[in-house]
Amino acid sequence: MMIWILIMIALICAFLAGCIYISTRISRLGIIRRIASGKKGAAFVMAFAILLLVTSAVYLVLGMMNTIIILLHLFAFWMLCDLIVYLLFKKKDRRFKEYYAAGAAVVLTIVYLAAGWYMAHNVSVTYYTLETDKQVGNFRIILFADSHIGTTFDGRGFYEQIKRMNEFSPDVVLIAGDYVDDDTTYEDMIDACNALGELQTSYGVYFAFGNHDKGYYDSEIRGYGADELVAELTRNGVIVLEDDNVLIDERYCIIGRKDRSEEQHGSSRASMDELMSDIDSEEKYTILIDHQPHDYDAQEEAGVNLVLSGHTHGGQLFPFNYVGEWTKENEKTYGLETRGQTNYIVTSGISDWAIGFKTGCKSEFAVIDINGTGSLNEN
Repeated sequence: MMIWILIMIALICAFLAGCIYISTRISRLGIIRRIASGKKGAAFVMAFAILLLVTSAVYLVLGMMNTIIILLHLFAFWMLCDLIVYLLFKKKDRRFKEYYAAGAAVVLTIVYLAAGWYMAHNVSVTYYTLETDKQVGNFRIILFADSHIGTTFDGRGFYEQIKRMNEFSPDVVLIAGDYVDDDTTYEDMIDACNALGELQTSYGVYFAFGNHDKGYYDSEIRGYGADELVAELTRNGVIVLEDDNVLIDERYCIIGRKDRSEEQHGSSRASMDELMSDIDSEEKYTILIDHQPHDYDAQEEAGVNLVLSGHTHGGQLFPFNYVGEWTKENEKTYGLETRGQTNYIVTSGISDWAIGFKTGCKSEFAVIDINGTGSLNEN
């Protein structure tokens, strides 16, 4: 927890530094100096007022977090452009350089974040094929996580993704947490759960909690709590697993683990040994849904075949993609990793938390084909 407090402090400091830097650069533009009659103090106040007006407009449209992200990128690009323009045009008129750097920084920020907006709001499909010697036949999983309903699509908008998932004829759909967010409205939660009721699978839809699903705030703030979410999921045919498992056709065992945040907030969850104690892992192919990718050694030692996680958002923003690994909060940020007989897949998420941009990854759901010996389901 302390590391995230430090990160937030660093983010606030960077935001304030960005405001000062950008205001200073705006105040040096010729048109601002002329209006301020050459007075530096007046020029800075005028520049800061312009920046405040623009950021307030962006805030009203996109919210606080997206406003901070946009300003920080403008700050970074403006510093870069200042350096490049200085090196390339040392002998040019200073006013020319100021305008050149400002224009280039604004254009770069717009283009870069427009691409990031597209990557966040357009959901791609990522494919994995896994082989096993176990006699479990062929099995198709659709995995998604981190929909944070209400961020890049609302509850009704989620129906479009359900239609796409149905086109792949999955055996199961597995939801690896953070289906809803602390800010997801009651209406969006209902619509999103109803959308899940439209999924067409051979063996059902399974859900394990993430750190946001139960909400960090009092349930009265968003109008519902974990019990209401479970009730709506169940009503739409979704099986909620909290340190539970379900055996499918005597071949595949789906295990849903309580989220790590339970431990961080004074509760508890089962260990991997406890989760696997009543499962025949020699014959059955075991699939664990664990929202946060954080317990790999224990999962490998317990003999789990496949571990599915989300939480990281694929790193979200470049160049901070791997902060979770650097701080040891996550063991993997994105993709497939194999340790011994255990495969780990971390999805970048089908949506976002609060931020509407992905510059270090993409929004996705995953189609995972398991190819084993024997015959279970011939597609």
